Amino acid sequence: IDDKKWELLYSEYLFREPWLTARRDHVRLPSGVEMPNYYVLEYPDWVNVLALTKDGHFLLERQYRHARRLTAFEIPAGCVEEGEDPLKAAQRELFEETGYTGGEWSFFLQLCPNAGAMSNTSTTFLARGVEQTSTQHLEQTEDIDICLFSEEEVFEMLQRGEFHQAMMVAPLWKYFAEQKGK
Repeated sequence: IDDKKWELLYSEYLFREPWLTARRDHVRLPSGVEMPNYYVLEYPDWVNVLALTKDGHFLLERQYRHARRLTAFEIPAGCVEEGEDPLKAAQRELFEETGYTGGEWSFFLQLCPNAGAMSNTSTTFLARGVEQTSTQHLEQTEDIDICLFSEEEVFEMLQRGEFHQAMMVAPLWKYFAEQKGK
C-alpha cells in the first residue's frame, strides 16, 4: 500500500518558543503538486491522567483557559519535558497540580491532537487508587482548583458537554464506553 508521504523540499523555522515552535515547509505531494507554504506547529508531547481516588472519585481540575476565555473542568494534564518518559511526566503533572500520588497506573490512550498541522501526541494514563499526599506545587501562572466527582457525576457532565478540550473528552468517552461494556 502506498504510504502517500509528501516530499520535504525545504523547511524554515518562523519562531521557536519553549511551548510552541512554528515552521513553514515546502512540500511536494505524490501527485507532483507543490505547496510552498505548509505550516506546522511543533508542540511538546502532552499527557493526561484519568485519576480515580481510592474511594472511586474522579479527580478533576477547574481552571481558566484564556484562548477560549472560559473556566472549565479538565482532567489533570501537562507537557512532557524533553527526554522525559510520558508515564513519569503524567505522574509528575498529577503531583504538581493536585498533590495526589500512588495508585496503579496503566497506559490508556494515545492520540494526535491535529495530525494535519501539529507534530505532537497526547497520551492518557489511567491511575486508579491515587491519594492526596501533599499540597499543590503550582507554577506562578497556574491557578487550579481541585474537585472530586463520582463516576456518575463525571459521566453526566460529559453528556452535557461540560468538558471542552477534545484531548480530554476522547479518553473520558473511551473510559465510560469500556465501563458500560463490563
